[in-house]
Amino acid sequence: MNKNSIIATAIAAFGLVLATFILGNAYKYKFTSTQTVNVTGNAMKNFDADLVKWRATYSRNDSDLKSASAQLKEDQNVVKSFLIGQGIKANEIIFEAVNISKDFIYGTDANGNSFSQFNGYILSQDVTIESTDLDKIEKASREISTLISQGIELSSSNPSYYYSKLEDLKLELIAQASENAKQRGENIATKAGSKLGQIMKADLGIFQITGKNDNEEYSYGGAFNTTSRQKTANITVKVSFKSN
Repeated sequence: MNKNSIIATAIAAFGLVLATFILGNAYKYKFTSTQTVNVTGNAMKNFDADLVKWRATYSRNDSDLKSASAQLKEDQNVVKSFLIGQGIKANEIIFEAVNISKDFIYGTDANGNSFSQFNGYILSQDVTIESTDLDKIEKASREISTLISQGIELSSSNPSYYYSKLEDLKLELIAQASENAKQRGENIATKAGSKLGQIMKADLGIFQITGKNDNEEYSYGGAFNTTSRQKTANITVKVSFKSN
């Protein structure tokens, strides 16, 4: 065998060994990389809101700004007396700044020219109530419309409901969802004849708050219901465990 043949044979042999090594490691990597258990843990809890916010707006319209301001001040006193009569504390009532705008009438004259005519001033004021006495505020929100009969131009929004211990609730549900993921992972590993190992990766899902027993859909950025007094919180945790 000449020198060139020996070199060619050696190169071929080396190439075969290298290829075998690469394929062997690739198979080993593929085998080990699949030895994981991927699960999603879930936790849900029903709870009641413990804080309510409610807002109402009243307004006056007059050609004289001073007169409109005086009327609005009288309305404020009537609204305040009504709220206090409902058992709402004075420190729970916030009267916000008066909003002033000009009212115009727009039209077209006989020659087809557009015009605007000053029709007076519109003054409005919001009153906001924040309280932990939900029953009291709900009752006041239903009965405030009686002030309309006293000549007050008033509109009222529905109460908004919140929970003051939201961060504690989140931590509680995260712990429960993590435990649920572990239990699911252990069940899968046991049924497969393996054992659950250490956590390889964990991703926290979006925290969702919906109305209890409502058909609300979860949103991508997280639902945060404020219209329902009774609520349901939900969170998920995606976990990858190593399988031994």
